[in-house]
Amino acid sequence: MNILILSCGTRNKIIEYFKRELPEGSRVIATDCSGLAPALYEADGYYLVSPIKEAGYVDEIISICEKEHINAVFSLIDPELTLLAENKKRFLDKGIIPIVSDYDVIDICFDKYKMFEFCYQNKIPTVLTYKNFLDFWEAYEKKEAEFPVFVKPRCGSCSMEAQKVGSIEKLKLLCEQNPELIIQECIEGIEIGADVYIDLLSEETVSIFTKQKLLMRAGETDKSVSIKDSYLFELIEEFVKKLGAVGHIDIDIFKKENRYFISEVNPRFGGGYPHAYECGVNFPEYIINNLSGIENKKMIGNYEAGIYMMKYLDVKVASDLRKTR
Repeated sequence: MNILILSCGTRNKIIEYFKRELPEGSRVIATDCSGLAPALYEADGYYLVSPIKEAGYVDEIISICEKEHINAVFSLIDPELTLLAENKKRFLDKGIIPIVSDYDVIDICFDKYKMFEFCYQNKIPTVLTYKNFLDFWEAYEKKEAEFPVFVKPRCGSCSMEAQKVGSIEKLKLLCEQNPELIIQECIEGIEIGADVYIDLLSEETVSIFTKQKLLMRAGETDKSVSIKDSYLFELIEEFVKKLGAVGHIDIDIFKKENRYFISEVNPRFGGGYPHAYECGVNFPEYIINNLSGIENKKMIGNYEAGIYMMKYLDVKVASDLRKTR
């Protein structure tokens, strides 16, 4: 069984986990557009590829899949998920399984205002969100909204341009500079990350791992502690079933005064997934089972609470940055 991991970047641990879990004789192949992506050199083989926006990129990936006899492919970055979802049939016609949700699910996940609308319409508790400055101003004038608020790009990742705002003057200025900013109520509470696996065969949520985020760095969880709450598990199951996602996803959640609020979804491996794996929540194994035609049994909350994760820096050196290996 051979797996292709796209845009691997610095996600060495994901490569390592799949190499560890795959049966003997299998290979993990990685791609990136930069030869300085350290995770490339963790894989059994790698390819330097064009940037994802270049014409012919999908053809390039399919060609690699055919050459390496790839069984399944997935990406570790948001923009590429849209490409995979749009071209699902092309991969499937070649006998390659793209591990990605359908396009309409990806579209909701990448548009924070659409996600708010989805949660609101489906009665999922979420963070109150305004599409633009005018919508917020109307609510503010009616005393239905207050400061501080939180602004972020409607579509974007890695917490780019996200910031807390405490005045109408600054909010107006920021929205004039970037009309694509959305405005959210500022929830002062506990930040939680959920790593969720939805079985590719049964389409049922079979695994959930939740952690309290203690420190963030560049939009990723840097330090965290595992937590368990049966009510939160039920909320996540309900939300995921209505959303229709499949495979591995990452959900951001807020907790305030014993209430949970769904915030965002990354329909891929989250940056904090190593915490789940090291606690025994083995998504690579679940993926391998599914690719082998085996449905996974439900194992929600099958881990120990109170286990801390602390990321630290490491170094990878290479003397030969060839296009392929």
